Amino acid sequence: MKRREFITLLSGAAASPLSWPLAARAQQAPRLPTIGFLGATTPAADGQRFAAFVQRLRELGWVEGRNIAIEVRWAEGQSERFAEIAAELVRLKVDVILTHTTPPILAAKQATSVIPIVFATAGDPVGNGAVASLARPGGNVTGLSSQATDTAGKRLELLREIVPEFRRLAILANVGSAFAVLERNEVQTTARRLGLEVATFEIERSQDIGPAFEALKGHADALYVIPDPVTSGNRIGINILAAGARLPTMHTVRDFVEAGGLISYGVNWLDRFRRAGDYVDKILHGAKPADIPVEQPTKFDLVVNLTTARALGVTVPPTLLARADEVIE
Repeated sequence: MKRREFITLLSGAAASPLSWPLAARAQQAPRLPTIGFLGATTPAADGQRFAAFVQRLRELGWVEGRNIAIEVRWAEGQSERFAEIAAELVRLKVDVILTHTTPPILAAKQATSVIPIVFATAGDPVGNGAVASLARPGGNVTGLSSQATDTAGKRLELLREIVPEFRRLAILANVGSAFAVLERNEVQTTARRLGLEVATFEIERSQDIGPAFEALKGHADALYVIPDPVTSGNRIGINILAAGARLPTMHTVRDFVEAGGLISYGVNWLDRFRRAGDYVDKILHGAKPADIPVEQPTKFDLVVNLTTARALGVTVPPTLLARADEVIE
């Protein structure tokens, strides 16, 4: 082959995309819009909720791998990882960050003031500084409030219906969580107004739970568990310890009752994650978080675990069972 013919052949091959290496061709594919998910707990604890979010996206026309990409990271309930994961998602230049509960929300907000952030649940987004107001969030953050602190009194009333003789309340709270501290204060105030003795057992990590239960033995007739990534990730262990201490438990999240707790009253977090899909869809279509009001819940679920009630020797009044959205047997 003459030198001129060889050069012509080589040039033609270089010009043909089909002749390029696969890696080179892959680089030419357009980048898909990308969602970064900062999961506060574990796939076992919150995987079902995240799946509800993904399913809602699919209903809205977003299919992972086809027209959307999702980067999923789980902090495993380790609060020190929130900032690390948030920074990683920022480096990946995702188009929107989805997260839930107060500490990860604040970590994401600290990591970026540009990338839109949607929270699926937040106890007090205004009080914790995530948004300026519910109607006008401002900045790059919006989402769905779980409004948990407003229902502390209702939870204690329900607990007294089941255990009318209880006088001493123990509160298990992660004092490293701004929201947990806020709800703890609300529960303490309400309990004292009802004439109850109150003792708070503070934790900050999983290793603190066992010693907390040792400390509360003999000092409580019932236990109020405040949800956060640490308690949620350890809800089975918490319920086992509570059962061993013969303590009826009150929760704000149904997952705790499904894992053996006695009763819960609060928003349906599965529904909150589905609604978060609508928020992300709006942002991917060009809406600004500052212009999307924070949604407050209108429906609260009452869930009772009769199996746990029987194990504790507690009789649930028929009137309460009739009001329950779900009874686990």
